This record gives sequence, C-alpha cells and structure tokens, in this order.
Amino acid sequence: MPNSAYIVFAHGSSVESANEAVRIVAAQMAQMGGYTNVEAAFLEGGKPDLASAVDAVTARGAERVIVVPYFLTLGLHLKRDLPKLVEEARAKHPNLE
Repeated sequence: MPNSAYIVFAHGSSVESANEAVRIVAAQMAQMGGYTNVEAAFLEGGKPDLASAVDAVTARGAERVIVVPYFLTLGLHLKRDLPKLVEEARAKHPNLE
C-alpha cells in the first residue's frame, strides 16, 4: 500500500478565521483517523493552494494523495476547478497516485 496523504480542499475566505476552521477540521481528521499526513488547501482566499499542499505532502513522502472536497454543494468549483487543479498536480508529480 502506498504512503497516503489527505488534503481537505475548501473554497477559502478573506476571513482568516474561516480558513482556520478548515485547518482545524483537517487536524481533527488526522487525529481521529490516525492519519499522519494531512493538509488543508484552498481554492482562493486562503493558503496553501492545492499545488502547494500537494508539494508539502509529497515532501513528507506521500506516494498517493486523496483530495477531500470540503464544500456545501456540488457546484462549479467541484465540477470545473478541482478536476483541473488535480490534473495540474498529476502533471507536476507523475509518479503520484
């Protein structure tokens, strides 16, 4: 089984406390699930973006990345933006599952 990482991917906000709430969810996911390589990432308005989060988890040895969308509805960002960003990450990390 490859070394897996999880990225909790949210929209992001100019209100930093909203972004911090997503980071807390990612930390709780790691703790409750026993996962050692978990990051939060944001489409816009927060840091890191998805590419930077993928870089971070691969730097810690991830061979497989599972992106967990953290959105209320299946809207345009999940249908259009997330698939494009995942493909860009795959192109940058061709050996990553």
